[in-house]
Amino acid sequence: MMKDALSPLLLFTYKKLDTLKETVSAIQQNPLSQDTTVFIFSDGAKHQKDIEAVNEVRRFIHSIHGFKEIFIIESPINRGLANSIISGVTKIINEYGKVIVVEDDLRLTPNFLTFMNDSLNFYENDPRVFSISGFIFNMPVYNDYQYDIFFTKRHCSWGWAMWKDRWNEIDWSVQDFPEFIQSVSQQKSFNKLGSDLTHSLIRQQKGEINSWAIRCNYHQFKKQSYTVYPVKSKVDNIGFGEAATHTVQRFNKYKTTLESNPKFQFKFPNEVFEDQNLLRRFTSKYSKATRMYYYVLNKLFKARVFS
Repeated sequence: MMKDALSPLLLFTYKKLDTLKETVSAIQQNPLSQDTTVFIFSDGAKHQKDIEAVNEVRRFIHSIHGFKEIFIIESPINRGLANSIISGVTKIINEYGKVIVVEDDLRLTPNFLTFMNDSLNFYENDPRVFSISGFIFNMPVYNDYQYDIFFTKRHCSWGWAMWKDRWNEIDWSVQDFPEFIQSVSQQKSFNKLGSDLTHSLIRQQKGEINSWAIRCNYHQFKKQSYTVYPVKSKVDNIGFGEAATHTVQRFNKYKTTLESNPKFQFKFPNEVFEDQNLLRRFTSKYSKATRMYYYVLNKLFKARVFS
């Protein structure tokens, strides 16, 4: 791979120092790290009690080394994850043309940067491909499947990458939401990639949540474009503890096993296609039955612990 072709890495952090250290250490173990430019976005404290935790994070990020260049952007206010990502990605992607994005609660494989860069370069000129994901569930792949990736029409926000032209098309205000909410057929179609999608978009538009990812997924649904997923995960989310901002639970349906023997050469299909067997396994993770199963498990665990 040409070193000049490497994408910059954007790291978004808030106040989770322990997991941030794991994330940074994992990135540093990637052979491409020394040739990668890194932008670290540090969000400001939301409450008075968060100030010291944010300051600890900032002291740490100023000690990081092992990359080609490191640029640190510290927000004086709490922007929130969605606003931080939208503004941060927009700024850097418009300068570099493509980005790889991680948050401060991800464990990564040593071939994460290689996989993301190779995928970006391979599918850059194919408008059918919207984004790249480094994460995948524990999901068995049948023995005769010959590629290292597969395609779905659902974006993933845990270790991802995208190009400037795809990113700049996204309508963050979701101007056609009034038409969407009146169309049962559109809502059902959107939910084919997960029973959570329409409900999450409605909550977003009502102001009950602030999610950049659901708006990204809705745009992808309208474009009917694809996300590249690895058949073996390069990312594991370790941010499901009590200190997590958005994910606090005991039983985690997203728990995955990282690729144990990382490879550094990947086989990509030239043609974009949906493998129906893999698609069924993928969508089952977002089904209403699966979501309810884990919801009940976590409720029972919480009741047992605090009773």
